[in-house]
Amino acid sequence: MNWSSLYADMNAANFFNFSFLPKYASFFVEGIIYTLLLSIVAVALAVIPALLLALMRLSKNKVIKAISGAYIAVFRSTPLLVQLYIIYFGVFGAIRIPSVYIGFIDLSRFIPGVVALAINSSAYVAEIFRAGILAVDIGQTEAARSLGMTGAMSMRLIVLPQAIKNILPALANELITMVKESSICMTLGMQELMWGAKTVAGNTYITLAPYVLAAMIYFCINFPASKAIEAIERRMRRGDKH
Repeated sequence: MNWSSLYADMNAANFFNFSFLPKYASFFVEGIIYTLLLSIVAVALAVIPALLLALMRLSKNKVIKAISGAYIAVFRSTPLLVQLYIIYFGVFGAIRIPSVYIGFIDLSRFIPGVVALAINSSAYVAEIFRAGILAVDIGQTEAARSLGMTGAMSMRLIVLPQAIKNILPALANELITMVKESSICMTLGMQELMWGAKTVAGNTYITLAPYVLAAMIYFCINFPASKAIEAIERRMRRGDKH
């Protein structure tokens, strides 16, 4: 092996050798779209099962509480990559989705990826919901019950509206996390941002710059979003003081 040529390929200039962009810019543009769609749809799909899991965790029924706890424990304690493979090759290996394209998005890959991300995310979002519900003063529930509301009515009309205000920043942070975690779908050939970077690196033999560009794009998505969330949190705290 010619070690000197290998070392030359790893020099600092390679970090910013973006000569591939005129030909391969579309890979990154499509990768951004795919990544954002994966993330937004996955978190949106995770919300309903997460709320159900949170309510089950707060149930006085030990069986229901145990089922919810087991679900959350399993999906929080096993790697997302393993879950993705099981869902893609196991569940969707049995349920054959036809290879239908919407634009450049292959639904036979996109749907399993979204489902895997949503199932994983629901375990984390459930804990966000549970914490938000528990943060609501118990006196609110007692006051609702004293007015003749049932437990379900007080939860729906009194507790949940206040809990949602508490959890919105954490839910937005989960979306930012999902933007980064969606890169794992690259392993199954989904055309998200990291897949674009890997493909460009393989086609051009420019080994570092495509990944540097991908990192810069992730930063440009997530850093402003995190700052916006911080600003919203500060504004909400000021509103609470008044």
